[in-house]
Amino acid sequence: MTDRIECSGLKVDAKLAQFIEGEVLAPLGQDAGVFWKGFAALLGKFAPRNRELLAVRDTLQARIDEWHQARAGKPVEQDEYQAFLTEIGYLVPEPGDFEVTTEDVDREIAKMAGPQLVVPVLNARFLLNAANARWGSLYDAYYGTDALDAPPARPGGYDEERGAAVIKAGRAFLDGVVPLSGMSWSDWDGEGDPPLADAAVLIGHRNGGLLMEHNGLSIELVLDHSHPVGATDKAGIADIILEAALTTIVDLEDSVAAVDAEDKLAAYRNWLGVIRGDLTDTFDKGGKTLTRELAEDRHWTALNGADHVLPGRSLLFVRNVGHLMTNPAILLEDGSEIPEGIMDAVITSAISKHDLEGLGKYRNSRAGSIYIVKP
Repeated sequence: MTDRIECSGLKVDAKLAQFIEGEVLAPLGQDAGVFWKGFAALLGKFAPRNRELLAVRDTLQARIDEWHQARAGKPVEQDEYQAFLTEIGYLVPEPGDFEVTTEDVDREIAKMAGPQLVVPVLNARFLLNAANARWGSLYDAYYGTDALDAPPARPGGYDEERGAAVIKAGRAFLDGVVPLSGMSWSDWDGEGDPPLADAAVLIGHRNGGLLMEHNGLSIELVLDHSHPVGATDKAGIADIILEAALTTIVDLEDSVAAVDAEDKLAAYRNWLGVIRGDLTDTFDKGGKTLTRELAEDRHWTALNGADHVLPGRSLLFVRNVGHLMTNPAILLEDGSEIPEGIMDAVITSAISKHDLEGLGKYRNSRAGSIYIVKP
Protein backbone atom coordinates (compact mmCIF):
# COMPACT_ATOMS: atom_id res chain seq x y z
CA MET A 1 0.00 0.00 0.00
CA THR A 2 1.28 3.45 -0.92
CA ASP A 3 2.44 5.59 2.01
CA ARG A 4 0.67 8.93 1.67
CA ILE A 5 0.76 12.33 3.36
CA GLU A 6 -2.30 14.57 3.51
CA CYS A 7 -1.56 18.04 2.16
CA SER A 8 -4.50 20.48 2.12
CA GLY A 9 -6.90 17.63 1.48
CA LEU A 10 -4.72 15.99 -1.16
CA LYS A 11 -3.33 12.53 -0.43
CA VAL A 12 0.21 12.71 -1.79
CA ASP A 13 2.70 9.87 -2.13
CA ALA A 14 5.10 10.39 0.77
CA LYS A 15 8.30 10.26 -1.27
CA LEU A 16 6.89 12.63 -3.88
CA ALA A 17 5.81 15.05 -1.14
CA GLN A 18 9.27 14.92 0.46
CA PHE A 19 10.89 15.59 -2.91
CA ILE A 20 8.65 18.56 -3.65
CA GLU A 21 9.02 20.11 -0.20
CA GLY A 22 12.70 19.37 0.39
CA GLU A 23 14.31 19.55 -3.06
CA VAL A 24 12.01 21.83 -5.05
CA LEU A 25 10.38 24.29 -2.64
CA ALA A 26 13.01 24.65 0.11
CA PRO A 27 15.80 26.06 -2.12
CA LEU A 28 13.25 28.53 -3.52
CA GLY A 29 12.29 29.70 -0.04
CA GLN A 30 8.69 28.70 -0.77
CA ASP A 31 6.36 27.72 2.06
CA ALA A 32 5.15 24.15 1.56
CA GLY A 33 1.79 24.84 3.19
CA VAL A 34 1.09 27.72 0.84
CA PHE A 35 2.10 25.57 -2.13
CA TRP A 36 -0.20 22.69 -1.24
CA LYS A 37 -3.09 25.02 -0.45
CA GLY A 38 -2.72 26.69 -3.84
CA PHE A 39 -2.30 23.35 -5.61
CA ALA A 40 -5.46 22.00 -3.96
CA ALA A 41 -7.43 25.14 -4.90
CA LEU A 42 -6.25 24.88 -8.49
CA LEU A 43 -7.31 21.24 -8.65
CA GLY A 44 -10.67 22.10 -7.09
CA LYS A 45 -11.26 24.50 -9.96
CA PHE A 46 -9.77 22.67 -12.92
CA ALA A 47 -10.07 18.93 -12.19
CA PRO A 48 -13.88 19.03 -12.63
CA ARG A 49 -13.46 21.11 -15.79
CA ASN A 50 -10.95 18.56 -17.08
CA ARG A 51 -13.48 15.77 -16.53
CA GLU A 52 -16.20 17.79 -18.27
CA LEU A 53 -14.02 18.33 -21.33
CA LEU A 54 -13.13 14.64 -21.48
CA ALA A 55 -16.85 13.82 -21.36
CA VAL A 56 -17.40 16.14 -24.33
CA ARG A 57 -14.54 14.36 -26.09
CA ASP A 58 -16.19 10.98 -25.46
CA THR A 59 -19.52 12.29 -26.79
CA LEU A 60 -17.92 13.65 -29.95
CA GLN A 61 -16.07 10.39 -30.56
CA ALA A 62 -19.26 8.37 -30.07
CA ARG A 63 -21.15 10.56 -32.57
CA ILE A 64 -18.33 10.22 -35.11
CA ASP A 65 -18.21 6.44 -34.64
CA GLU A 66 -21.98 6.19 -35.17
CA TRP A 67 -21.77 8.30 -38.34
CA HIS A 68 -19.13 6.03 -39.88
CA GLN A 69 -20.81 2.81 -38.77
CA ALA A 70 -24.08 3.90 -40.40
CA ARG A 71 -22.20 4.39 -43.68
CA ALA A 72 -19.97 1.32 -43.51
CA GLY A 73 -18.80 0.24 -46.96
CA LYS A 74 -19.95 3.47 -48.61
CA PRO A 75 -17.69 6.26 -49.95
CA VAL A 76 -17.42 9.31 -47.71
CA GLU A 77 -18.89 12.49 -49.15
CA GLN A 78 -16.53 15.19 -47.92
CA ASP A 79 -19.10 18.03 -47.92
CA GLU A 80 -21.59 15.91 -45.97
CA TYR A 81 -18.90 14.82 -43.50
CA GLN A 82 -17.68 18.38 -42.97
CA ALA A 83 -21.25 19.58 -42.37
CA PHE A 84 -21.75 16.81 -39.80
CA LEU A 85 -18.52 17.65 -37.95
CA THR A 86 -19.56 21.31 -37.87
CA GLU A 87 -23.04 20.41 -36.62
CA ILE A 88 -21.74 18.46 -33.62
CA GLY A 89 -19.18 21.12 -32.75
CA TYR A 90 -16.07 19.17 -33.75
CA LEU A 91 -15.24 21.81 -36.36
CA VAL A 92 -15.62 25.49 -35.52
CA PRO A 93 -15.31 28.61 -37.70
CA GLU A 94 -11.78 29.75 -38.41
CA PRO A 95 -10.94 32.75 -36.20
CA GLY A 96 -9.83 36.07 -37.61
CA ASP A 97 -6.25 37.32 -37.70
CA PHE A 98 -4.60 38.03 -34.37
CA GLU A 99 -1.23 39.00 -32.94
CA VAL A 100 0.82 37.01 -30.46
CA THR A 101 1.99 39.23 -27.62
CA THR A 102 4.38 36.83 -25.87
CA GLU A 103 7.38 38.58 -24.32
CA ASP A 104 10.74 37.44 -22.94
CA VAL A 105 11.26 34.76 -25.58
CA ASP A 106 14.78 33.41 -26.03
CA ARG A 107 16.67 33.92 -29.29
CA GLU A 108 16.63 30.19 -29.99
CA ILE A 109 12.86 30.48 -30.49
CA ALA A 110 12.35 34.06 -31.66
CA LYS A 111 15.25 34.62 -34.03
CA MET A 112 17.15 31.39 -34.76
CA ALA A 113 16.30 28.37 -36.89
CA GLY A 114 17.79 24.95 -36.21
CA PRO A 115 17.09 21.35 -35.21
CA GLN A 116 14.96 20.45 -32.21
CA LEU A 117 15.36 17.15 -30.37
CA VAL A 118 12.86 15.18 -28.28
CA VAL A 119 14.31 13.04 -25.48
CA PRO A 120 12.71 10.79 -22.82
CA VAL A 121 13.05 12.34 -19.38
CA LEU A 122 13.59 8.97 -17.68
CA ASN A 123 16.85 8.20 -19.51
CA ALA A 124 19.49 10.42 -17.92
CA ARG A 125 22.22 9.59 -20.44
CA PHE A 126 19.98 10.30 -23.42
CA LEU A 127 18.83 13.49 -21.72
CA LEU A 128 22.40 14.69 -21.22
CA ASN A 129 23.33 13.75 -24.78
CA ALA A 130 20.41 15.76 -26.14
CA ALA A 131 21.10 18.79 -23.97
CA ASN A 132 24.75 18.71 -25.07
CA ALA A 133 23.85 18.43 -28.76
CA ARG A 134 23.91 22.22 -29.05
CA TRP A 135 27.36 21.86 -30.63
CA GLY A 136 28.59 19.08 -32.89
CA SER A 137 31.56 18.14 -35.04
CA LEU A 138 30.97 18.40 -38.78
CA TYR A 139 34.01 16.20 -39.35
CA ASP A 140 32.59 13.47 -37.09
CA ALA A 141 29.21 13.71 -38.81
CA TYR A 142 30.80 13.31 -42.23
CA TYR A 143 33.24 10.58 -41.19
CA GLY A 144 30.75 8.32 -39.45
CA THR A 145 27.63 8.64 -41.59
CA ASP A 146 26.50 8.38 -45.20
CA ALA A 147 26.08 12.17 -45.42
CA LEU A 148 29.42 12.07 -47.24
CA ASP A 149 29.37 10.71 -50.78
CA ALA A 150 32.57 8.69 -50.50
CA PRO A 151 33.62 5.09 -49.74
CA PRO A 152 32.91 4.21 -46.08
CA ALA A 153 35.73 4.16 -43.57
CA ARG A 154 37.69 0.92 -43.45
CA PRO A 155 37.75 -0.84 -40.05
CA GLY A 156 40.88 -0.90 -37.92
CA GLY A 157 41.46 2.70 -36.91
CA TYR A 158 41.49 6.05 -38.67
CA ASP A 159 41.01 5.75 -42.44
CA GLU A 160 43.14 8.50 -44.00
CA GLU A 161 41.35 8.20 -47.36
CA ARG A 162 38.00 8.72 -45.70
CA GLY A 163 39.52 11.51 -43.61
CA ALA A 164 40.75 13.30 -46.73
CA ALA A 165 37.24 13.14 -48.19
CA VAL A 166 35.87 14.58 -44.95
CA ILE A 167 38.33 17.48 -45.04
CA LYS A 168 37.47 18.18 -48.68
CA ALA A 169 33.75 18.23 -47.87
CA GLY A 170 34.41 20.50 -44.90
CA ARG A 171 36.23 22.99 -47.11
CA ALA A 172 33.34 22.93 -49.58
CA PHE A 173 30.94 23.63 -46.71
CA LEU A 174 32.99 26.64 -45.61
CA ASP A 175 33.17 27.92 -49.20
CA GLY A 176 29.38 27.81 -49.32
CA VAL A 177 28.52 29.52 -46.03
CA VAL A 178 31.49 31.75 -45.12
CA PRO A 179 33.35 32.22 -48.44
CA LEU A 180 36.76 33.83 -48.71
CA SER A 181 37.59 36.74 -50.96
CA GLY A 182 39.41 35.65 -54.11
CA MET A 183 40.26 32.14 -52.92
CA SER A 184 38.88 28.86 -51.61
CA TRP A 185 39.21 27.65 -48.05
CA SER A 186 41.23 24.77 -49.48
CA ASP A 187 43.89 27.33 -50.45
CA TRP A 188 44.10 29.09 -47.08
CA ASP A 189 47.33 28.36 -45.21
CA GLY A 190 46.14 29.29 -41.71
CA GLU A 191 48.30 32.39 -41.39
CA GLY A 192 46.44 35.24 -39.68
CA ASP A 193 42.72 35.75 -40.04
CA PRO A 194 41.30 34.40 -43.31
CA PRO A 195 40.33 36.95 -46.00
CA LEU A 196 36.58 36.59 -45.55
CA ALA A 197 34.35 37.92 -48.31
CA ASP A 198 32.14 39.37 -45.56
CA ALA A 199 34.30 40.47 -42.63
CA ALA A 200 31.20 40.72 -40.42
CA VAL A 201 30.91 36.93 -40.14
CA LEU A 202 34.04 36.77 -37.94
CA ILE A 203 32.92 37.05 -34.32
CA GLY A 204 35.95 36.12 -32.23
CA HIS A 205 38.88 33.83 -31.40
CA ARG A 206 39.69 31.04 -28.95
CA ASN A 207 42.96 29.13 -28.61
CA GLY A 208 43.95 30.30 -32.06
CA GLY A 209 40.66 29.10 -33.52
CA LEU A 210 37.97 31.22 -35.13
CA LEU A 211 34.30 31.80 -34.36
CA MET A 212 32.16 32.76 -37.32
CA GLU A 213 28.44 33.17 -37.86
CA HIS A 214 26.06 32.35 -40.72
CA ASN A 215 22.32 33.01 -40.58
CA GLY A 216 22.58 33.53 -36.84
CA LEU A 217 24.24 30.15 -36.23
CA SER A 218 27.81 29.80 -35.02
CA ILE A 219 30.66 27.97 -36.74
CA GLU A 220 33.87 27.28 -34.82
CA LEU A 221 37.03 26.57 -36.76
CA VAL A 222 39.35 24.55 -34.50
CA LEU A 223 42.98 25.25 -35.41
CA ASP A 224 45.47 22.83 -33.85
CA HIS A 225 48.59 21.61 -35.66
CA SER A 226 49.26 19.12 -32.86
CA HIS A 227 45.96 17.33 -33.44
CA PRO A 228 46.17 14.16 -35.63
CA VAL A 229 43.84 15.75 -38.19
CA GLY A 230 45.21 19.27 -37.89
CA ALA A 231 48.77 17.95 -38.29
CA THR A 232 47.95 16.73 -41.81
CA ASP A 233 46.21 19.98 -42.78
CA LYS A 234 48.26 22.89 -44.09
CA ALA A 235 45.96 25.37 -42.32
CA GLY A 236 45.93 23.24 -39.15
CA ILE A 237 42.15 22.86 -39.21
CA ALA A 238 41.47 20.01 -36.77
CA ASP A 239 37.69 20.27 -36.82
CA ILE A 240 34.68 22.36 -37.79
CA ILE A 241 32.21 22.66 -34.91
CA LEU A 242 28.67 23.69 -35.78
CA GLU A 243 25.88 25.05 -33.63
CA ALA A 244 23.34 22.28 -34.06
CA ALA A 245 20.35 21.35 -31.84
CA LEU A 246 19.18 24.73 -30.57
CA THR A 247 16.28 23.36 -28.53
CA THR A 248 15.37 20.07 -26.88
CA ILE A 249 11.98 18.90 -25.65
CA VAL A 250 12.40 16.88 -22.46
CA ASP A 251 9.47 14.50 -22.75
CA LEU A 252 7.24 13.24 -19.94
CA GLU A 253 4.65 12.00 -22.43
CA ASP A 254 4.89 9.78 -25.52
CA SER A 255 8.46 8.52 -25.16
CA VAL A 256 8.14 7.37 -21.54
CA ALA A 257 5.84 5.20 -19.42
CA ALA A 258 5.41 6.90 -16.05
CA VAL A 259 2.37 5.29 -14.45
CA ASP A 260 2.80 5.80 -10.70
CA ALA A 261 4.47 7.93 -8.05
CA GLU A 262 7.81 6.13 -8.34
CA ASP A 263 7.95 6.78 -12.08
CA LYS A 264 6.85 10.39 -11.79
CA LEU A 265 9.38 11.03 -9.02
CA ALA A 266 12.18 9.73 -11.25
CA ALA A 267 10.96 11.95 -14.08
CA TYR A 268 10.70 15.08 -11.94
CA ARG A 269 14.08 14.41 -10.34
CA ASN A 270 15.77 14.22 -13.76
CA TRP A 271 14.06 17.46 -14.82
CA LEU A 272 15.28 19.12 -11.62
CA GLY A 273 18.79 17.77 -12.21
CA VAL A 274 19.03 19.13 -15.73
CA ILE A 275 17.57 22.49 -14.64
CA ARG A 276 20.00 22.75 -11.70
CA GLY A 277 22.84 21.64 -13.95
CA ASP A 278 23.99 18.80 -11.70
CA LEU A 279 22.46 15.81 -13.51
CA THR A 280 25.09 13.14 -14.26
CA ASP A 281 25.09 9.57 -15.51
CA THR A 282 27.86 7.02 -14.95
CA PHE A 283 28.21 4.01 -17.23
CA ASP A 284 30.75 1.51 -18.54
CA LYS A 285 31.98 1.68 -22.11
CA GLY A 286 34.86 -0.28 -23.62
CA GLY A 287 35.98 -1.44 -20.20
CA LYS A 288 36.10 2.11 -18.83
CA THR A 289 33.78 3.87 -16.40
CA LEU A 290 32.57 7.17 -17.81
CA THR A 291 30.53 9.96 -16.28
CA ARG A 292 28.44 12.20 -18.50
CA GLU A 293 27.41 15.68 -17.40
CA LEU A 294 26.12 18.88 -18.92
CA ALA A 295 28.45 20.84 -21.19
CA GLU A 296 29.78 24.16 -19.96
CA ASP A 297 29.15 27.46 -21.70
CA ARG A 298 31.59 28.28 -24.49
CA HIS A 299 33.83 31.35 -24.22
CA TRP A 300 35.63 33.26 -26.96
CA THR A 301 37.39 36.59 -27.14
CA ALA A 302 35.35 38.97 -29.29
CA LEU A 303 37.07 41.21 -31.82
CA ASN A 304 36.77 44.13 -29.39
CA GLY A 305 38.50 42.10 -26.66
CA ALA A 306 35.35 41.41 -24.65
CA ASP A 307 34.33 37.97 -23.42
CA HIS A 308 31.87 36.41 -25.88
CA VAL A 309 29.81 33.64 -24.27
CA LEU A 310 27.41 31.22 -25.94
CA PRO A 311 25.35 28.48 -24.28
CA GLY A 312 26.94 25.06 -24.28
CA ARG A 313 23.55 23.36 -24.15
CA SER A 314 20.23 23.28 -25.97
CA LEU A 315 17.45 25.49 -24.69
CA LEU A 316 15.24 23.01 -22.82
CA PHE A 317 11.47 22.68 -23.05
CA VAL A 318 9.48 20.22 -20.93
CA ARG A 319 6.54 18.35 -22.47
CA ASN A 320 3.75 17.54 -20.05
CA VAL A 321 1.36 14.62 -20.26
CA GLY A 322 -1.93 15.30 -22.08
CA HIS A 323 -5.24 15.87 -20.33
CA LEU A 324 -6.62 12.34 -20.78
CA MET A 325 -4.41 10.55 -18.25
CA THR A 326 -4.71 10.40 -14.47
CA ASN A 327 -2.05 9.24 -12.02
CA PRO A 328 -2.24 7.68 -8.53
CA ALA A 329 0.74 9.70 -7.27
CA ILE A 330 -1.75 12.18 -5.80
CA LEU A 331 -5.36 11.49 -4.87
CA LEU A 332 -7.97 14.25 -4.72
CA GLU A 333 -10.30 14.78 -1.77
CA ASP A 334 -12.89 12.46 -3.34
CA GLY A 335 -10.29 9.70 -3.71
CA SER A 336 -9.95 10.05 -7.48
CA GLU A 337 -6.56 10.17 -9.19
CA ILE A 338 -5.09 13.53 -10.10
CA PRO A 339 -5.32 14.65 -13.75
CA GLU A 340 -1.72 14.04 -14.79
CA GLY A 341 -1.51 17.02 -17.13
CA ILE A 342 -2.34 19.38 -14.25
CA MET A 343 0.15 17.64 -11.96
CA ASP A 344 2.90 17.97 -14.56
CA ALA A 345 2.08 21.63 -15.20
CA VAL A 346 2.38 22.56 -11.52
CA ILE A 347 5.41 20.48 -10.58
CA THR A 348 7.54 21.03 -13.70
CA SER A 349 6.94 24.78 -13.52
CA ALA A 350 7.84 24.81 -9.82
CA ILE A 351 11.07 23.00 -10.67
CA SER A 352 11.75 25.45 -13.51
CA LYS A 353 11.64 28.35 -11.05
CA HIS A 354 15.11 27.23 -9.99
CA ASP A 355 16.29 28.51 -13.37
CA LEU A 356 14.36 31.77 -13.12
CA GLU A 357 15.89 32.40 -9.69
CA GLY A 358 19.40 31.64 -10.93
CA LEU A 359 19.85 28.68 -8.59
CA GLY A 360 21.33 26.36 -11.19
CA LYS A 361 24.90 25.89 -12.34
CA TYR A 362 23.88 27.17 -15.77
CA ARG A 363 21.02 29.27 -17.10
CA ASN A 364 18.51 27.54 -19.30
CA SER A 365 16.43 30.55 -20.36
CA ARG A 366 18.45 33.73 -20.54
CA ALA A 367 15.22 35.64 -21.21
CA GLY A 368 13.66 34.43 -17.96
CA SER A 369 10.97 32.13 -19.35
CA ILE A 370 9.73 28.59 -18.75
CA TYR A 371 8.88 26.56 -21.86
CA ILE A 372 6.18 23.94 -21.35
CA VAL A 373 4.81 21.91 -24.25
CA LYS A 374 1.16 21.01 -23.64
CA PRO A 375 -0.24 18.33 -25.99
